[in-house]
Amino acid sequence: MMRRLTACALALLALLAATARAEMDGDCVYTLLGPDGSALTRRGGRIYEGDEYIAGDDGWYRVVSVDDASMTATAEYLGRAEVDQAAFAAFTARAEEKDDRKLIAMYSTHSDESYVPEDGTYSKWKGAGIYDVGDSLKDALEARGIEAVYSKETFLPHDADAYTRSRRTAEELLKQNPDALLDIHRDAVPAEEYETEVDGEDISKVRLFVGRNNQNSAENKAFAQQIKAEADREYPGLIKDIFIGRGNYNQELYPHALLMEFGTHEIEKEKAEASTDYIAEVLDNVLYGASAKAEGAKGATGRGMARGIGWVVGLGILAAVVYGLAATGSFKGAWHKFGRNVSEMTGGLIGKKKDE
Repeated sequence: MMRRLTACALALLALLAATARAEMDGDCVYTLLGPDGSALTRRGGRIYEGDEYIAGDDGWYRVVSVDDASMTATAEYLGRAEVDQAAFAAFTARAEEKDDRKLIAMYSTHSDESYVPEDGTYSKWKGAGIYDVGDSLKDALEARGIEAVYSKETFLPHDADAYTRSRRTAEELLKQNPDALLDIHRDAVPAEEYETEVDGEDISKVRLFVGRNNQNSAENKAFAQQIKAEADREYPGLIKDIFIGRGNYNQELYPHALLMEFGTHEIEKEKAEASTDYIAEVLDNVLYGASAKAEGAKGATGRGMARGIGWVVGLGILAAVVYGLAATGSFKGAWHKFGRNVSEMTGGLIGKKKDE
């Protein structure tokens, strides 16, 4: 019995260590290859078998093998990514349960992440560039009437225990019952992976990252896919892709939790900051605008139909009066004839006189 308990304990420790290593991002760059050997994307951090990837064109892939020597991974193609309808329904139901308060909570687990062009280095223990990006997102949300709380707690060093240290802050933020909990990061791959143009502005793409080792993974993924779908409609190219990686990234704490990577250490910080305004609008639409838009469209349709019916009725009355005038030669006769016609068309409900 003791031997079995010891073996289980060792297995659990090994699993926890493996999960922690999975969450140690940025210490290496792996390339994900498609079935034909072509490069799909790169990631600042190890890729594991079972990880999933949703490309910019919504192609869905699953990692089937990893070669650590060459720092490459190979994925099989699963088809076009579809939203898990059950998870999407759960996400929507939770959103509808919220009160009228609009609140998004944010923090940055990797408190040192910076942007070389402006910050001079990829890692700063004080005044890290990632906080400038987080502040830009906070300002953009608040400009849209959304309350945004951004914790400036630091969780140094940038190691496998960073997410354990940031967990307490995430839990504190969740006590405020936010509509979403966002962990703000940047990637560690070459700049060209993230450079893009939206509405004529040079900005950084944003990668959405979901941890697959948690009970909320399906809803986290549905949240990410909803954000991507909205961004693809409004600002094509803004969302780089969605990576569903090994680990939990504190996302087991909340179904509306997500990790966002704004650019990379090599890209200009101002491009990462510029992307926050677009992301804020997308979040506003996804979290608060969908039902309102649907109701607005429904109301507009109803009003449009009412106006259309009114025009038809009005034109019909005018035509009937003109016809009666031509047939009788007087307005009195025209009106009498119009009344008889209306009475006949409505089965006597309208226009029927007592002496008829």
